[in-house]
Amino acid sequence: MSEIIKIVKSAKEASIKALQLSETTKNEALEKIAETLENNKEKIIEANKLDLKSAKELVEQREITESTYNRLKLDDNKLRDMIQGVRDIVKLEDPVNKIIWKKEIADGITLKKVSCPIGLISVIFEARPDVISQISALAIKSSNAVILKGGKEANQTNKTIFEIIKNALYNIKDFPIDMINLVYSREDIKELLELDEYIDLIIPRGSKSLVKYIKSNTKIPVLGHDEGICHIYIDETADINKAIKVCIDAKCQYPSACNSVETILIHRNAIKNIYKKLTDELLKNRVKIKVDKNLLKITPNFEETIEKDWSTEYGDKIVSIKEVNTIEEAIEHINKYGSGHTDAIITENEANAEKFMKYVDSAGVYKNISTRFADGFRYGFGAEVGISTNKTHARGPVGLEGLTIYKYKLYGNGDIVDDFTTGKRHFNKKL
Repeated sequence: MSEIIKIVKSAKEASIKALQLSETTKNEALEKIAETLENNKEKIIEANKLDLKSAKELVEQREITESTYNRLKLDDNKLRDMIQGVRDIVKLEDPVNKIIWKKEIADGITLKKVSCPIGLISVIFEARPDVISQISALAIKSSNAVILKGGKEANQTNKTIFEIIKNALYNIKDFPIDMINLVYSREDIKELLELDEYIDLIIPRGSKSLVKYIKSNTKIPVLGHDEGICHIYIDETADINKAIKVCIDAKCQYPSACNSVETILIHRNAIKNIYKKLTDELLKNRVKIKVDKNLLKITPNFEETIEKDWSTEYGDKIVSIKEVNTIEEAIEHINKYGSGHTDAIITENEANAEKFMKYVDSAGVYKNISTRFADGFRYGFGAEVGISTNKTHARGPVGLEGLTIYKYKLYGNGDIVDDFTTGKRHFNKKL
């Protein structure tokens, strides 16, 4: 039996034991994790410096991108948010064993729909070592077991954070330690993908190629998104200051994030007032600007867009800008080229806002606010396991609720179907 199968089997057993954990015990574990992470911040930073040094060489060798390198870095602000995210999860309601609804389907027969954990989840991610604490905390609170696999570029940081979490859990009485697991080698991924007998869900967090590889090589259900091609549409009624402030934040605050804006659409009637001021601000922030043929006439020094640009996630300080004639054209463009992640409208017209938010088919649709808000922490979820563009189970930032499923509980008293098929008894007409 390989080492991975041993880990997976132990994790599966832990997922069953996790069903018995009380909310008090889970919260105690999370408090201990936060405290232990707080006490070991310097140790985490030192491990991260080692990874950053090695990753810089990988960037130079073009084995990883600059955006991956940026996601790898842990600074004081990220560490603070990472630890606070664990503490915020403590405050959230336990998502397990909640009665979603109940009804009496016949005299003396009661049906309940009750939330329960998914079971054993595997999360495969690149860079972003803060993912380990986020997902571990969400898994514990939702009574799921998890197997984590990070990228080689973050091995030192991943290992350090994981060991800190495990050491914290050893102090919690009767806690199933094998709920949280970390594997290291690239070969482990291939083996994990084949273990559909044990693993209930895989969540990839990383590049388009990683997500596509996982989806193409497993029978296990996959939750995630391929790309973050986010848009901002500037309506003809947009407030200039709001439009510029939101666009700069969405592109420049963290360009390598999947919720960074990649394409800005501007209504033709807003071009005169907004276009030059917006592009001036983008240039001040060292953003490379690509424009369509209409806007190229106004700013011939910019690069002209090609068809591929509209479906490209730059993950960098690059943005495409297009002039549109109507809000309908903007919506059509987004639904054609977008990835269903997050898209925003800047407008002072309520009817246009509602039209945009109704007809844009994305997990997040925003009015007058930066796409960078697409995040489980900012949504008040405490943390997230990732962002999903799926149309089933969970969509958008996936927090505790997305890590639960449900079961039906039926309560009777020796009841049999034959009584109903023969007409002796009847189901309630209110069904």
